[in-house]
Amino acid sequence: MTADSAPAVPRPPARPAAAPELTGAQAVVRSLELLGVTDVFGIPGGAIMEVYDPLLDSTGVRHILVRHEQGGGHAAEGYATASGRVGVTIATSGPGATNLVTAIADAYMDSIPIVAITGQVFSTLMGTDAFQEADIVGITMPVTKHSFLVKRAEDIPGAIAAAFEVASTGRPGPVLVDITKDAQQAKAPFVWPPKYDLPGYRPVTKAHGKQIQAAAALLAESRKPVLYVGGGIVRGRASAELKELAESTGAPVVTTLMARGAFPDSHPQHLGMPGMHGTVPAVLALQEADLLLAVGTRFDDRVTGKAALFAPNAKVVHVDIDPAEISKIRTADVPIVGDVKDVLTDLDAAFRGLTGGQKPDIEEWWSYLDGLRTEFPLGFSPTTDGLLAPQHVIQRIGELTGPEAVYAAGVGQHQMWAAQFIKYERPNSWLNSGGAGTMGYAVPAAMGAKVAEPDRVVWAIDGDGCFQMTNQELATCVINNIPIKVAIINNSSLGMVRQWQTLFYDGRHSNTDLNTGHGSVRVPDFVKLAEAYGCLGIRVEKEEEIDAAITLALETNDRPVVIDFVVSADSMVWPMVPQGVSNSYVQYARDHAPAFDEED
Repeated sequence: MTADSAPAVPRPPARPAAAPELTGAQAVVRSLELLGVTDVFGIPGGAIMEVYDPLLDSTGVRHILVRHEQGGGHAAEGYATASGRVGVTIATSGPGATNLVTAIADAYMDSIPIVAITGQVFSTLMGTDAFQEADIVGITMPVTKHSFLVKRAEDIPGAIAAAFEVASTGRPGPVLVDITKDAQQAKAPFVWPPKYDLPGYRPVTKAHGKQIQAAAALLAESRKPVLYVGGGIVRGRASAELKELAESTGAPVVTTLMARGAFPDSHPQHLGMPGMHGTVPAVLALQEADLLLAVGTRFDDRVTGKAALFAPNAKVVHVDIDPAEISKIRTADVPIVGDVKDVLTDLDAAFRGLTGGQKPDIEEWWSYLDGLRTEFPLGFSPTTDGLLAPQHVIQRIGELTGPEAVYAAGVGQHQMWAAQFIKYERPNSWLNSGGAGTMGYAVPAAMGAKVAEPDRVVWAIDGDGCFQMTNQELATCVINNIPIKVAIINNSSLGMVRQWQTLFYDGRHSNTDLNTGHGSVRVPDFVKLAEAYGCLGIRVEKEEEIDAAITLALETNDRPVVIDFVVSADSMVWPMVPQGVSNSYVQYARDHAPAFDEED
């Protein structure tokens, strides 16, 4: 036997390479890198300094130093909403963590996937009222999808990986990872991918076939159907599937405040936004329907009005990935738990199979709805005080910028006008605080969106009240080359509260006048403030200046732009269904809003 033909001597199996030892802080940064995170928003402090040291050396993770933790949280929300990826924010213990609570609650209400990483005092000091100690896990328990308190370095990779899975799967939402300082300092083998267990967390994505068939049968039988679409369509990336089903059925579509852009505004089947400030056709379509196909929506009080009187003659098919939402407000005749993308695909196939591809006979329904469109077009009246009409300003921003942009709004009148008068053609183009109604959301959310989508134009449409809550993030934008555009709809008041005071409190405007632009002294002067931050500041007081200012903003991309639009304080958001009444209360709108009878 030659050497070449000798049988090979078996070799012992290679020993697996030993896992590298990292500090807990290094493990945080390495976990983020391996999860594909490229951008985080945060502020360092005593209990999170350990993480900030290795973060300085990371070549994959860009840290953006915000000026307030709330701004960091909203930036993570804007990042997630515009891109569909998980947003990340970092804060220290105590007040750093509690400053995140508003943004975390906001993300919870609007189902936004963010991960908040906070530092915590040494585990040996927990419960002693140590310096900058706060039980942030306990504080945020009602407003997080899940929370992790990590006291050992070896548990860090698993906690962070699990946080990302929980935040981004099922119904998205915020997850908190609170890490003690001793866990950040200690060393442990870094094992990736980590093993972790989430007992009981098994989101249902595939709906039951019998429920799909039952829903298809109701759609085929209905003569007054409405597709009632919520933000779950956007979060579930199911806009294409929604459009396919809508065109198969021929049914009208309404998109809630959180679903603007989920279905194109230009589509002939779109009736607009329903609810307290929705279009009359959308509101009455829901109210008079015989079938509601509610998809990714939660029957919010701002849509239903008085829930007991909402859509009294309609059967309800309710589709949601969160079983807790099904029949929470309105009992569903056909409850469907599942991922909206899969459910709509299956439902479209079942409907086509049942009808042979024929649309139901709903011509009479459309004749009625088209009549409402003619009778109640969305419009506004000219102002009587010589100041700008805010609706016209916002409409021109949308028209000159186009549907490929991202529009973030604060909360109040300007939010509703932005939802009404900008035409949305694609999902993820509209960012706002819907459930929590958080003032101060727009500027940091726009900042986060611009980081996520740097090639898109990003507008923050803000009120003068909202803007003064988080405008410090303009410094973050200037220093980090994040050239957002900010339109301040400056009516010198807390406009939505003032509107309610005008209508329901005999015009007694208690503590709603801000006096930022309608007197001889501007407090503050927003143009000077913008310039102090290094932005381009513009003031617009005449209608003929509107287009030129917007065009200049669109042409300026080397720094943020702030435009102070001085608008009438007397402008109101119409239509309006008062709180606590039936949505049939449309006569209120007719009596109080003559602008319904004319288009601008």
